[in-house]
Amino acid sequence: MQWFQPHRRHFCWALAAVAGGVAHAAAETLRVLAWPGYADPDIVKTFEQRWQCRVEVTTIDSDVDLWQKVSRNQAQDFDVFAVNTAELQRYIRQGAVVPIAIQNIPNLARQLPRFAKLDAIPGIQHGSKVYAIPYTYAEMGLVYDRQQMSQPPGTLAVLWDPRWKGRVIAYNAGNHNFALAAMALHLPDPFQLTPAQWPLAVERLIALRRNAGGFYTQPEESLAMFRQSHAAVMFANYGRQQLQLFKAAGLDVGYAIPKDGTLAWLDCWAITRGAKNTALATAWINYMLEAEPGHVLVERQGLANTIASPPDYRAQDRLVWLAPVENEDRRNLLWARIVAGDRASKVLAP
Repeated sequence: MQWFQPHRRHFCWALAAVAGGVAHAAAETLRVLAWPGYADPDIVKTFEQRWQCRVEVTTIDSDVDLWQKVSRNQAQDFDVFAVNTAELQRYIRQGAVVPIAIQNIPNLARQLPRFAKLDAIPGIQHGSKVYAIPYTYAEMGLVYDRQQMSQPPGTLAVLWDPRWKGRVIAYNAGNHNFALAAMALHLPDPFQLTPAQWPLAVERLIALRRNAGGFYTQPEESLAMFRQSHAAVMFANYGRQQLQLFKAAGLDVGYAIPKDGTLAWLDCWAITRGAKNTALATAWINYMLEAEPGHVLVERQGLANTIASPPDYRAQDRLVWLAPVENEDRRNLLWARIVAGDRASKVLAP
């Protein structure tokens, strides 16, 4: 989900000594696969010095890239990687990840209540086994122009409000937009639409197309579009990263979490089946839950961490974690038809 840091690899040589009954090995290398900004050089250096090891970081730029790298060679190329909860499911089905020994991660006690109950987060736990540990997240809130809106928008319905026709900016993606429409319609599961719910969601998205001033893909594009349209409100797919970008550009904007909930992605650390040293990989996950790595996420990336609440955090905010959808291809096909200006009957045509 990150977008503004370059690809990098970090190298440093020494010996590994893993605490808590972990076996010692000479010249251990921990192979980390992550999004840019998740393992910056100074963060890596601290871990290397503490554990007297070498850390090799490889960055990815898409979920497709991540899948290709982990799934090849039976997950032998990496030890630990960052993945969101929706994508995690296919790694579990593929057998590409192994359960995590959470008793060896004492920093789990640092996590906010929202993340402490792992069995309450969809997809992380299967049976009694935990396959991933929450690390960072972004809720897809609403960025709004404080000059046009004296109060933060309270619900997702603002995206359809005719008062802001032409001044609404939305994200250009079928997957998320059908989930967004389902939430606006108060459907029970935004990721699993029933046959009867598809027409309702299509009509809702056609209405969004008519009310919006544009649809963006990348954060920089959303900034340009927001300015050009003199927009009042935007669905922020990249969450607080976009808020940080907009403020850095001098815009007087605020950020709101709708009372009826908002979509959110949750990135976690997982250990591959091909990990050469699962104990060192577990130590990495535990280290990532310390204060400094979490602080870096906030200050450099504009992301939230799972151990400290954002300044405007509200415990009652309803975050709907992304989950696998019933038919991704169909969502994208119908969305393309909607954006093209088709009517509902044509959108839903076979």
